[in-house]
Order: sequence, then structure tokens, then C-alpha cells
Amino acid sequence: MSDTLVLLNAILPVLGLIGVGGGIRRMKWLTPEADASLVRMVVNLLTPCLIADTILGNPVFGRVGNVVLPPLLGFGTTVLGIGLGWWAGRRLEEKERRTFALTAGICNYGYIPLPLAQVLFSAGTVGVLFVQNIGVELAMWLVGLSVLSGRSWRGGWRHLLNPPVFAIIGTLALNAVLSREAVPAPILQAVHLLGRCAIPLGLMLIGATLADLLPGMGESVRWRVVLLACGVRLIGVPVMMLGLAWWIPASREVREVLLLHAAMPAAVFPIIMARHYGGDAGTALRVVVGTSLASAVTIPFWLKAGMVLLGL
Repeated sequence: MSDTLVLLNAILPVLGLIGVGGGIRRMKWLTPEADASLVRMVVNLLTPCLIADTILGNPVFGRVGNVVLPPLLGFGTTVLGIGLGWWAGRRLEEKERRTFALTAGICNYGYIPLPLAQVLFSAGTVGVLFVQNIGVELAMWLVGLSVLSGRSWRGGWRHLLNPPVFAIIGTLALNAVLSREAVPAPILQAVHLLGRCAIPLGLMLIGATLADLLPGMGESVRWRVVLLACGVRLIGVPVMMLGLAWWIPASREVREVLLLHAAMPAAVFPIIMARHYGGDAGTALRVVVGTSLASAVTIPFWLKAGMVLLGL
């Protein structure tokens, strides 16, 4: 099978599940009232189970570099992305610029790259992806929140105390003292089955959210912001991150995670942050929807280009 077909076989199911989420929202099978409880279940139960199932006993974490380097890269590349967004949005109004910098600077680091990592790469890469996401969350709540609100970064610490982060840190600690075989098989199987539910549900929730947001795009599309966001998130940041992945002396798994993050559109969560912390929700909406739609074309391109550049 050609590399292009492999990429399409990995990407199309992801886009398909997002489309299913949008479809069942339109048919009212998944109502907005159900979102909050489903999100809590995905974040607080299913995702920690997926993390534990992936990290526990994973031999890739026998190398210190795969534990220490990914959070630093996640933090550093996210801060650089926010900085690039801040520079690119210098002609925007202050409130719009702050929101643009945050939203364009943070990649979708969860339910889109995860299934791609599972199909295209190894279980070790999936585990490293979780660990690198700690750095992304750290940058989002400390630097990103400060940029968005104009206030001190200190209030962002409490948002890092969440079940997925606890699951990552806790499972990494367990790896040091416990083998996977020491855990009773029924527990491992239950955790595995719960974890397998996280990605499909997460992708469908993203699709439902995008279906809710698309009508708002039609009310006041500002193409300048959309095109600027695509330039930052889908061109500038990938070039920067792939250059970094090519240059640094890191493991294959770390470079594969950098490639996945580089190819992603903007994360959806900054829309919620903009609404709660004094940002411009309309700007966040345009950045997210614009980059998400365009990424159907750019994700295959960057994954293919990155694999060639990095020799993966």
C-alpha cells in the first residue's frame, strides 16, 4: 500500500467520526444538553483509562529522554505558536489580537492526533503524545491565559489539576515500581475497554461542537482573520515545528509527536476560554472553524512532507 493510501486510511476515519458527530447533532440525536455530562465522562473517566492503558508497561518510557523532553517541547512549541500568533495579529484590535494569539497558537492536541498516532505510528508514540500534552496544557493555562486576559499567569495553575494529568503522572510513577503483568487481568481489560471509547466519543463531540459553531461563522465572516489564522496555524507553525523535529537529537517517538502536533488545526477549547476570560469569542470561533475545515487538506500534506523530511 502506498504512503498516500496509508495516510488517507488514517485520516478519513477521523474526519468521518467528526462528520458523524455533526450529523447526529443536526438530527438531534445528540442534544447540547447532553454535552456537559458526556464531556465530563470522556475527560474524567475514559481518557484517564486510555492513558493508563497506553503508558503502563510501555517500554518507550525506559528512556529518560522520552519522559523529560516531551513536556518541554510541548510547552516551548506552544509558547512559540502563541508568540507567532501575537506577531501576526499585530494589526488587529487589542482584544481580538489577544484571542487570536491564544487560539492560533494552540494545536488540537487531543482527539484528532491520538487516532492518527495509533494508526500511523507505535504505541510508544501514543504514550509520548500524552506526556507532551502536559507541556501544551501548561503553556495554555500559564502563558495562553495570561495573553488572553492580560492578567498574571498564577491563576492558571489550578486548571492543571485534572484527571488526565494525574493519570499521566501517576502511570509514569507506577511504571517505575510495577510491571503491567502485576496488575490483575480483569482490571487491565476493563481499563482497556473504557479507554477505547474515549477517541470515538471525543471526535463525535468535536463534530457536534463544530456543527453548533458553523452557523455563527455565516453571520460575520472576517476572511482576513480566517486567512491569517490558516497562515499561522497551518503554515507558519508546521514549518517551525518540523524544522525543530529535524534539528533536535530526539527519539523517533518524540519526532513523530512533533510531526503530529505540527499538522493539527487550532484546538476548540480556546473558544470556551475566550468566553470566560474576557476574550473575543467571535475571533476564536473564526480561527477554530477556519483552520479545522482547511486542515482536511493540510493534514495529509504536512504528514506526508514531515515523514519524508524526518525519514519516518
